Amino acid sequence: MREVLHEHGTTQLGDASLPEHLWRVLPGSNEVIWWSDRDDWTHLYLYDLTTGALKNRITTGQGNVTGLVRVDEQARQIWFTANGREPGRDPYFEHLYRIGFDGKGLTLLTPEPANHTVTLSPDVRYIVDSYSTPDTPPVTVLRDRNGKVRQTLERADITALLASGWRAPLPVKVKARDGTTDIHGLMYLPTTLDSTKKYPIINHIYPGPQSGSVGPRSFVPARGDNQALAELGFIVVELDGMGTPGRSKAFRDYYYGRMGDNTIPDQVAGMKELARAHAYIDIDNVGIWGHSGGGFATASAMFRAPDFFKVGIAESGNHDNRNYEDDWGERYQGLLVRTDSSDNYAAQANQTVARNLKGKLFLIHGLLDDNVPPYNTTLVADALMKAGKDFDMLMLPQARHGYGPDGAYIMRRRWDYFVTHLQGNLPPKEYRIGEPRIVP
Repeated sequence: MREVLHEHGTTQLGDASLPEHLWRVLPGSNEVIWWSDRDDWTHLYLYDLTTGALKNRITTGQGNVTGLVRVDEQARQIWFTANGREPGRDPYFEHLYRIGFDGKGLTLLTPEPANHTVTLSPDVRYIVDSYSTPDTPPVTVLRDRNGKVRQTLERADITALLASGWRAPLPVKVKARDGTTDIHGLMYLPTTLDSTKKYPIINHIYPGPQSGSVGPRSFVPARGDNQALAELGFIVVELDGMGTPGRSKAFRDYYYGRMGDNTIPDQVAGMKELARAHAYIDIDNVGIWGHSGGGFATASAMFRAPDFFKVGIAESGNHDNRNYEDDWGERYQGLLVRTDSSDNYAAQANQTVARNLKGKLFLIHGLLDDNVPPYNTTLVADALMKAGKDFDMLMLPQARHGYGPDGAYIMRRRWDYFVTHLQGNLPPKEYRIGEPRIVP
């Protein structure tokens, strides 16, 4: 056994959202296709398998290679997916490309400004391509090997969905904390929006770093309860802040080793910009909620930006990553380094800043959680009590990390909490989701 290639970095290697097979050994030519983000983007390189010498770069420029769809050793061509290569588009949209092993002949095969999911025929003569965006339904087409559309196979019909009152989220682009970097997200509005009125804004957050708040850039009719929450009289927003995947290495490494950051400054900057653009947003009345990493971020927001966030619901948060999976913490925070009095994880733990709470905070956790141990939440509760802070807490006796049968109950409690504390209204008592409400 001998080492042919070796790559290292001072932070994490690669994007956590990348597939594990983003490389290929080519026995016939004694070569290997290798990926690296050494120049700030995830690109492909061709190496000699005997000497380990670089033969040539395969891909260059902005944007990340996200998958190897097919490698044709005989034709010396690669079909690959990538995002962020097409200027002026949502940088998270994936497209299909073809390129030679020598880095020449780059061809965009799926040109529509949308997120593309592709399948190649075994003989590579045809491509089945289904493309959509968060606010436009899927279209599936048959393309030839050069990307020309030969036939439209299907167009999703959302007539019934629209007739039911469904409303698509609005894609938004705002500036991050630095005032320069674009961050992207979705905004959900009430179907009865009155632009002359003011609505509290709720930030639904998942800060990663292994994923972001928004989720897939394809068409998904139901994205949790975001639209349902909006219908109660709120503006709901999700933003993929700096430190989440899918962008440059510098972007996704932004808060490496500073887990308590949780993209919160980007959320604040983005919502303030949205409020300047939309007079119906009440930026003085801001809520936030999230689950798991989003629960960690929610409590962090309430403690680290207490004058901005007024109401928070932190579900199943990994509030102290010394008490969570070592593989997750070590990837994004680094190895635990102890000092005489503390360690490099301590400052990122939410209980260390819990004394800063000013608003209304609701802590929720399942007592049978086998992902994030429930004592992550009790650590925060204990610190709040010692600081003399009022808060609300609910521990679910039979719930694991995802809540299961208790999910609908927690969703209703979430709605009630925001209606009560952001709107100052009284929600219907013990409303049961799925049961018709009888109005006298």
